[in-house]
Amino acid sequence: MSNEGTENREEIPEPVNKSLMIFGRDVSKIPCFRNSILYGIYGGLGMGLAHFMFRSHPLGACNFAVYSFSGVTLIYWIQCRYKYSQMKFQMLQMQELLRRQAIYEGTEVEKELEESEKPKVT
Repeated sequence: MSNEGTENREEIPEPVNKSLMIFGRDVSKIPCFRNSILYGIYGGLGMGLAHFMFRSHPLGACNFAVYSFSGVTLIYWIQCRYKYSQMKFQMLQMQELLRRQAIYEGTEVEKELEESEKPKVT
């Protein structure tokens, strides 16, 4: 009886991976890429509209929007990648310290380290 339900069941298609590949890399896996592009688009759009509102020159506003997009994207990318690198470095340091702590746990070395960290009262 259990075979009757499986024969009539339709195949469920697997979800299609809709990732964007540029130069052989999946851009969804690049840290800071999405936010940099989004901030660049919104910054360029806002600056271009503001330039058009004040100058009423469409070609100049479009040029200014493209320059603003490029500048905002580049500046945010550099800032975000710098913070990402700092955080990654700190995480690697913490992993190394945790690894050492696991090795030294319960040994004489751990006791020596604990005694050397205690403040000395004079």
